Amino acid sequence: MTAADNNSNNNDKNANKTRERLLRWFPFLSWPRPDRALLINEASAGVTVALMVIPQGVAYAALAGMPLVTGIYAALFPALIAVLFSSSARLSVGPTALTSVLVGASLTPLAVPGSDEWVALAVWLTLLSGAMQVLLGAVRFGWLLRLVNSPVLMGFTQGAAVLITLSQLPALLGFTGRSYAQLLQGPPPDFYAIGFGLGGMAMLWLGKRFVPKLPTTMALVAVTAIVSYAISYALQGGAVIGALPSGLPSLYIPQLVSGAGLGTLLLPAFLITLVSFLETASSAKVDNARAGTLWNENQDLIGQGLAKIASGLTGSFPTSSSFSRSAITLYAGAKTQWATLFSVAVVAGALLWAMPLLYHVPQAVLASVVVTATIGLMKPSAFVALWKVSRIEAAISLATFALTIASAPEIYWGVLGGLLAALAHYMYRHLHPRIIEVGLHPDGSLRDRHLWQLPPLAPQLYALRMDAELDFASASTLERAINIALAQRPGLTDVCLFAQPINRVDITGAEVFGSIRRLLESRGVCLHISGLKLPAQQVLDRAGLLTPGPLLCSYRTDADALAALSAEC
Repeated sequence: MTAADNNSNNNDKNANKTRERLLRWFPFLSWPRPDRALLINEASAGVTVALMVIPQGVAYAALAGMPLVTGIYAALFPALIAVLFSSSARLSVGPTALTSVLVGASLTPLAVPGSDEWVALAVWLTLLSGAMQVLLGAVRFGWLLRLVNSPVLMGFTQGAAVLITLSQLPALLGFTGRSYAQLLQGPPPDFYAIGFGLGGMAMLWLGKRFVPKLPTTMALVAVTAIVSYAISYALQGGAVIGALPSGLPSLYIPQLVSGAGLGTLLLPAFLITLVSFLETASSAKVDNARAGTLWNENQDLIGQGLAKIASGLTGSFPTSSSFSRSAITLYAGAKTQWATLFSVAVVAGALLWAMPLLYHVPQAVLASVVVTATIGLMKPSAFVALWKVSRIEAAISLATFALTIASAPEIYWGVLGGLLAALAHYMYRHLHPRIIEVGLHPDGSLRDRHLWQLPPLAPQLYALRMDAELDFASASTLERAINIALAQRPGLTDVCLFAQPINRVDITGAEVFGSIRRLLESRGVCLHISGLKLPAQQVLDRAGLLTPGPLLCSYRTDADALAALSAEC
């Protein structure tokens, strides 16, 4: 190969590295170049999602205690930033029920909903959560968010869904401003509100069931706005959305808060980060599976974090990926990120010209939008199915559900309590690894001798297997098992450790292994090790614990060990 060829190859490699680096930080550079047919298809899907997110945004802003227009702001620049910097192509980013209720729950003890102080705190909460996501994605710590497992998320989601639904019943059933205890006192409920609320739920359910491609939510808003105007509902004292400011959002710089105030927001911000990214994960996995691509969780963390920061700087609240809207995006036929650009354009047009059209929409209709979405999250059968698989994890999920409801309005304690319970269960399992005495099954495999009532491999042999890593959590249990065997069977001459399941050894594990070897040698018992994997072997080798000796025998495979033990015994 000539020098020119070498230079050409080096240039190509450098160009590829530069391109990879650019694509990591600017994923939108890899977007497909659209043609006319693609743009028509993406426009149809984008408009469908936009007509769903506009009324949802207003409803979720009310749920978060924010000015109603900020819910539409949350579907504009955040969605644009997310699609530019995320790896998943067809996620619908904007306001969601769970993140909205977490905002309300976090700020209730600190300020009055809708006040300037509330908005400022919500923006700081949004900026903190966004900064956490960007940082976690930049240092490739996306794995950290897997600490919240499926049972905990299920329990929290269903508990939050119950609380959200209950919070919307006053608006839905026409007794806004009265507690449940005051229902039998005072004036009768607003029957128009009941009609709008329950009728809205029925329309949304029928639309989802029979015409899922139709933007039923926007159709509901349009129809009820016309009916409300026709009957002069607002003039009769009915609760309507009212006047919303027109125009695109301007830059919002929140007022400074004290260090103690920011400290109060750190835990809620982290939990919003956890919950919103788990919402993102549920949508992103479906999107990437259908596209046949590998999910880049760290890039999505960066994109979603930047979206939150954009939401905060426009005076809005935390955003996330909506599973329902992302599903609609896929169902509507979206193939690329261009669908989101059309959706953003429609939202921008609505902010510029359509805000007066929302004036007469009854607030009961917003409640019906929220309740219809949250009822879909309530799945009691999921607890039953989980109980059949794992009673411990089902108990953790139910405890998370109960704690979420009991800790209202500070419902983030529910997910935190569930997380601690799940981690405690995880540590308990690692502190109590499965260690069995093995015997030879008629099918030729090594199985639990006592469970299958198998004879020992040899009369004076203790053959065991530990299905865990040999680390600080499990090492003492292995040592204890061998000590018990030596105490109960004083005539033992051999101990065989079938070590294939052990794929890692830490310093504590190595120290305990050395202690076991010295103990057996002091009693004249030969230690046999079978199937030790290379990573574990390297650690023990570096510690000098596999030095050949008359009372140490190593075998590459279990078959080799069985053959040697049979010949010896």
